[in-house]
Amino acid sequence: MSTRLDAVVFDVLETLLDLDPLGARLEEVGQPAEVLGAFFMRFQRDAMALTLAGDTADFMRTARQSLRIETKQTISDEDIDYFLEGFGKVPAFADVKPALRTLSESGITIACLTVGDPDTTWSFLAGAGLDSYVDQVVTSDDVGVWKPAPDVYRHTAKVLNCELDRMALVAVHAWDCHGAKKVGALAGWCSRLEGEHGEVFDPADVSGADLVEVVDGLLAL
Repeated sequence: MSTRLDAVVFDVLETLLDLDPLGARLEEVGQPAEVLGAFFMRFQRDAMALTLAGDTADFMRTARQSLRIETKQTISDEDIDYFLEGFGKVPAFADVKPALRTLSESGITIACLTVGDPDTTWSFLAGAGLDSYVDQVVTSDDVGVWKPAPDVYRHTAKVLNCELDRMALVAVHAWDCHGAKKVGALAGWCSRLEGEHGEVFDPADVSGADLVEVVDGLLAL
């Protein structure tokens, strides 16, 4: 067991769950699959913008608005509902279960840091067969701001009854790892999405090509 870690906290969307199959849902309602990437980027950007403005972003409202804009207002409310329902059915990446199993067998607390209703995230995890590995889901809604605002990571450590320097945030987004590092937490970055760590962000404590490599590196600290 690691002597430096008490808890590992995972980002969910794109880190644990593969969103690519949602492109097929867009095609089923007459939209290009390519809209998926633009939608998710706008969704994250608009949520961060609301946080910077001092407001609280609502997951579903922000997601619905982002999809309307990226489809140039051509998607119906019913088709948006169908698309968003797909989040509960997307699969986990192949490296996720082995990584979570390793942490679980090492006695490390496993959590997910999410936005919106924790029950919704639990349903996403259950749909992907991951819920049995996760000890707790923490939501930024309790703080009123989204990642990478510092209070989100501080709140997570408090909920997990863990010192910040004994908690690691794991994500495929370098900006998320940067946010965790800025408040004194550990960070593990997986290169699966971005390829190379952005040079404007503080380096993570551990980097790896997949989550198994990242988890092994964190346990070796």
